[in-house]
Amino acid sequence: MNDKSKIWMDGKFVRWNSAKIHVLTHGLHYGTSVFEGIRCYHTKKGPAIFRLEEHLKRLMNSCKMYYMNLEFSEKEIREAIIQTIKINGVKDCYIRPICYYGYGKMGVNPLPNKVSISVAIWNWEDHIKTKNNAGMRVIVSSWIRIDSRSLPIHAKAAANYANSALARIEAIKSGVDEAIMLNMRGMVVEGTAENIFMVKNKILVTPPLTSGALDGITRSSVLDIAEDLGIDFQISDISRDELYNADEVFLTGTAAEIKSIGEIDNIKIADGRTGKIATQLQDVYNQIVHGKNEKFEKWLTYIN
Repeated sequence: MNDKSKIWMDGKFVRWNSAKIHVLTHGLHYGTSVFEGIRCYHTKKGPAIFRLEEHLKRLMNSCKMYYMNLEFSEKEIREAIIQTIKINGVKDCYIRPICYYGYGKMGVNPLPNKVSISVAIWNWEDHIKTKNNAGMRVIVSSWIRIDSRSLPIHAKAAANYANSALARIEAIKSGVDEAIMLNMRGMVVEGTAENIFMVKNKILVTPPLTSGALDGITRSSVLDIAEDLGIDFQISDISRDELYNADEVFLTGTAAEIKSIGEIDNIKIADGRTGKIATQLQDVYNQIVHGKNEKFEKWLTYIN
């Protein structure tokens, strides 16, 4: 994006380079902000936002857990997202609404401060790129995933992602693409910003939300698609060593979409390439987000 691009901030559009906050903004110092990551895709009917209503509901729930009193309703935020896409004239983009305790009284307690909200969009560039249908190379992180005794794990909060950032840095410094995180019990939770699935004996498995995993919108979508395709699935704990012996392992998320893993801790998963079930799910998912599947068209909010 460039300076002609517009960002919506507390009810007004401002130029990209003018979208600024005070250096003493509470959310910057104490992590008191919540956000969403949403995708808009180009379709034959124009730009379409994928599962906007579900993302907005999760954003409002995140605000609730952080005692944020917004000056804008869910309906007004929805309209702000749509208008931000319209005013920027884009067909395909990543959307970031963020709510944060702003500048005011310093100190750990955020409640005296105003809660602000902004909506920005940009062209998404995939941070994980593989070649020739090969899966990602990942490690199991030495950093343990935070759990509900530390922070509200089902709030999509900036504070939670400090944990994820350390694990991602560890992966990059180790020369691989991504990290898998375990919980306090040693069970698999998710990637640094994605939910995780494995396939064993043609059964799709993903950890329960009680493991500490985020209630991912793409995770939910994959489970619905699997059910429609007649793929057997179950929600249950996964141990680290089960991943090593899986037939397929893949990650899901708004940014990542569906990404297969070919290697974990230098152990090859099956043949190291994208598996049959992941390919099936990828194909249908791509059809849906680009408006080519009428059965799931209810998931799209068309801009025009």
